Amino acid sequence: MKIQGLIAAGLCSALLAGCTTNPYTGEQQAGKSSIYGLGGAAAGAIVGAATSSKKDRGKGALIGATVGGAAGAGYGYYVDQQEARLRQELSGTGVQVVRNGNDIQLVMPGNITFASSSADIASSFYPTLNSLVRVFKEYDRNGVDIVGHTDSTGSLELNMRLSQQRATSVASYLTGQGISGARITSRGVGPSQPIASNETQEGRARNRRVEINLRPMQ
Repeated sequence: MKIQGLIAAGLCSALLAGCTTNPYTGEQQAGKSSIYGLGGAAAGAIVGAATSSKKDRGKGALIGATVGGAAGAGYGYYVDQQEARLRQELSGTGVQVVRNGNDIQLVMPGNITFASSSADIASSFYPTLNSLVRVFKEYDRNGVDIVGHTDSTGSLELNMRLSQQRATSVASYLTGQGISGARITSRGVGPSQPIASNETQEGRARNRRVEINLRPMQ
């Protein structure tokens, strides 16, 4: 039996698990877990075949494909569900949910999180943070990396301090609401990672933001 066939066999259960319901259309769709299952199965088959004797190479590839596919689809399926919950909870809040492989990034513009030049969380933003708390408690297999950003207006020292203070404010609120501090890191990077031009008012507004990056726990 060819390696390609073994990979397909190992993927069967992973692909079935990867079917999700689109939260907006209600239709069934292949989740990203199917993609991760494919990568895991391929890698597992290669490793399984390479580490087996010539006689048992086919068997080793099948075992590797099955284990690799299931492992890849397992976490991918978990992130599919988490992403859907976040989009549901954060709809209409102004927070962007960005999926990149196994990682989820939440982009929170400064105009909805903090007053100008302040590290005090805006009172109107607490309901949104509470929505995050609910999802983070339900889905607790992620590390929570909080990063503060600023535009380039003002001194570098001021912007570094402000970005760190804002990230710390968000981290402190999350831990105060019961999210384990062991999951959370916070840092400020000032104006060093712009996502738009600092030459325009609109660009500077986009650069003033806090991001939460959700990644697999190490």
